[in-house]
Amino acid sequence: MLRSPDRSLALYTVPAAAILALLLTFLLPNNTRLWDALNRALPSATDRRVVLVGIDDASLRDYGRIGTWPRELYGQALRTLDQAGATAIGIDVLLSDPALNDRRLADAFSQPNVVLATAPGESGLLASPDWLSPTGISALNVSPDGVVRTFQTSYPTSDGTPGPSFARQLAVAAGSSVPLSTEPQLLRYSSPDQDRLPVIPFRDVVNGNVRYGDIQGKIVIIGLTATGSGGPSVRDVTGQTVAGAALQARAVSSLLSPPFTRLPQWLTALLAVATAITAVLARGMWGFALAMLTLGAAIPLWLGNILLPGVTLSYAAILGTALVVLERWWNLRNLSVRDPLTGFGNRVAFTRALEQRWATRAARPLGLLLVDLSGFRKVNEQYGLQAGDELLRDLSGRIMKHKRRGDLIFRWGPDEFAVLLDNAGTQDMALVTQRLQDSLDQLSYRDLHVRTSVGAARTGPDIQTPIDLVEAASRSRYRDLRCRWRATSVRCVSPGFREQGGGCPPPRYPLPTARRAVSRWRDWRPSCTRCSAAAPTR
Repeated sequence: MLRSPDRSLALYTVPAAAILALLLTFLLPNNTRLWDALNRALPSATDRRVVLVGIDDASLRDYGRIGTWPRELYGQALRTLDQAGATAIGIDVLLSDPALNDRRLADAFSQPNVVLATAPGESGLLASPDWLSPTGISALNVSPDGVVRTFQTSYPTSDGTPGPSFARQLAVAAGSSVPLSTEPQLLRYSSPDQDRLPVIPFRDVVNGNVRYGDIQGKIVIIGLTATGSGGPSVRDVTGQTVAGAALQARAVSSLLSPPFTRLPQWLTALLAVATAITAVLARGMWGFALAMLTLGAAIPLWLGNILLPGVTLSYAAILGTALVVLERWWNLRNLSVRDPLTGFGNRVAFTRALEQRWATRAARPLGLLLVDLSGFRKVNEQYGLQAGDELLRDLSGRIMKHKRRGDLIFRWGPDEFAVLLDNAGTQDMALVTQRLQDSLDQLSYRDLHVRTSVGAARTGPDIQTPIDLVEAASRSRYRDLRCRWRATSVRCVSPGFREQGGGCPPPRYPLPTARRAVSRWRDWRPSCTRCSAAAPTR
């Protein structure tokens, strides 16, 4: 039984949806804009374990440019922080150039809880070989639009080997276990804490002018926060310009918090394929609801520290909906040229196909078979329209079995079909016609016997136009129908046939009428080669 053309397209749209979803997964693995929006809308709480000591404008006015002041100021600040009970101290200022009195800072810069910053791509050597404190690469991942969204716990050094980052070394100094990895980690955005100052001035720490309660048990980062000082300033996810030391503090807070989990790419691809196929099978506009659902699912998963690529999945759902719309457009486009019951082209499609192939009839002769079904109306009247549809599908399937490569089948009328044969030779025409007729002779529906007749015609010198080909096939069909009817009538009235035990029913006409029919058939017999075998002899 043939499938409806509407349903047959699902064999193409479902695999197409899966392939497009896979491509989308590789083209859009990260949803940066979505995660930025969630980071802004659902900020993390201020981490009170991290304190920023900023070298602000006031400190620069007191001590001069940061590269010219005496480095003993760092030693005084470290002594104050150590007395206040700081857990770990990081100096986010590059101290790679030698200076006077560097050896005097050996004790301060050799403590295990002090981390010194080095520049990305450098060897990590400090100004003095006597400084034994751990070092970390002060770097962050800046996107092409100038926004810092991620960071790493390891960056390459000058010799290509991975070196620990500044934020990672501080977290380790504070007692956390953080593995080295070049995989980017999301930088958590935290809302400002209204209960305390965001930055403690560096000069207050040097002078010992701080409350020990604000420092005790905390991770302290000393870095440049002065405006217009030429220090590293980039933008965060809110678009505001933030000092590099402040972003390092956020990186340390992110390492101390539960990390975000990214879905593996294979799982993202599987979810995208399932979403696209579901949108195709759901039909209608349900794909848009599925797209909204995948976007909404990113919110609770974000709160659970899981990064769901909701935009990728929503695009997959929209792609599935687009395929549904494309399928409907294709069905509407073919509605005027295709029969929805059998899936064959209708009479309009037959006319177009015949006109397109007519120009090549000399090199590739065209053949036309017209199939007429008798008894179709009786099936509809006795068993209903559904039975008639089943009969037509059965007839279509039988015709389809004899279709050659390049042949086209059309539904010519309510109970008529046309087969346009490509490159049809004389022997091919006779063979295909005979096989098709033999197959259709076995057609029946329940207790009703239906009859089919096949007319055949082929392009030749006497066929000048497509209309001539159709009329020749129609004449052949009516001749076949008349020939088959007369052959049956002759067999029924032939005494020799009755003597041989033929099971022919009694003639419907009186004997004189039957004799006149036989007489007329004898006169017409020379034009009918098919019924010559059944012709009685005088």
